[in-house]
Amino acid sequence: MRTIVKTGLDRAAAMWPKALYKADIGLVLHPASINRRLVHASDLLLSSTKFRVKALFGPQHGLRGETQDNMVEWSGFKDRKTGLPVFSLYGRTRKPERKMLKGIDVMVVDLQDVGSRYYTFIWTLALVMEACLETEKPVVILDRPNPINGYQIEGPLLQKEFSSFVGLLPLPVRHGMTVGEIGRYLQNTFYPGLDLHVIPMLGWKRYQWFEETALPWVMPSPNMPTVETAAVYPGMCLLEGTNLSEGRGTTRPFEIFGAPFINPDKLLKSLNEFRLPGMLFRPLFFIPTFQKYEGSLCGGAQIHVTDRHKYKPFYTAAAILKAIYELYPRQFSWKKPPYEYEETLLPIDILAGGDRFRVDIESGHSLRQMEAWWLEELKDFDRNVRRNYLIYQ
Repeated sequence: MRTIVKTGLDRAAAMWPKALYKADIGLVLHPASINRRLVHASDLLLSSTKFRVKALFGPQHGLRGETQDNMVEWSGFKDRKTGLPVFSLYGRTRKPERKMLKGIDVMVVDLQDVGSRYYTFIWTLALVMEACLETEKPVVILDRPNPINGYQIEGPLLQKEFSSFVGLLPLPVRHGMTVGEIGRYLQNTFYPGLDLHVIPMLGWKRYQWFEETALPWVMPSPNMPTVETAAVYPGMCLLEGTNLSEGRGTTRPFEIFGAPFINPDKLLKSLNEFRLPGMLFRPLFFIPTFQKYEGSLCGGAQIHVTDRHKYKPFYTAAAILKAIYELYPRQFSWKKPPYEYEETLLPIDILAGGDRFRVDIESGHSLRQMEAWWLEELKDFDRNVRRNYLIYQ
């Protein structure tokens, strides 16, 4: 059922904290920082009488999606439309520097997440929180929906020794939280002295997918074109840690996957033996236009999700990696570092949150054996941590 959901941005003027009235603010935004009429937050909040916007900050892919490819750094500039300085939080630094925060009283964060630990926007939030704690500045989070719902969780918990910009602090892969809820968790657990305010949504229910909110979908990053992409992303982003194409350079990134050495029919015969719930594979060939295997014919498959409530994205990706590892032991390989500013650890390990996932695949463990240990981690995290910070019951 579709319901009218008002985001934190929609409610910012009415719910602005009285203690922060007339503050000079910095805004952390990206392309999906919009209201239901597709007005960008930088335009909407400039007209407010409750605060004064002094600077804009952009995460990975830029303020308005300027950098199209993955892991492309960008530099700050003066915004032509507003005349405000724009500071990059994905370039020379990922954490706001003291000089960037000069003249700013409060940092306001309005970022659409996609419900997966790998997605770097929640870690930009964490570093903003850290910088504001150090400079004694409040943080206001304008909350938005988790587009793949707020109750399903899946995958391993991040181990601290495998921290990186695709996972700085302990969260499961599919965390089932909103940005505001993650902010509350981070503040209480890691930044307890921070003055944090969350402006919550109105009307959002945990079971809802993004299409049920009556909000417009705007790509939060260039390779996240649809909610269907977000649905498979908690698993298929793992392929970034391998020599397999995760579908970048196609019109269906993360849904399409493969490599030049893969026979699609042979792969599907192996994958279908897993009897994976809530989805079907379609064999195909494709030629990526950029990234891995640019201009080369790849064999592989596309994931078609048939039942979102039964589909398990991380479990599905584990099956894909296990099948290809066993079918093509000489051709398949784990990607070597560097990856997302990590110079030593294997990309697959920082994506999975530890090395146990990779070692299990290399050791021939069954999918059920693998799932058993991360289910135990999930139960413990959900019961003892996650539930304490949920805003929407």
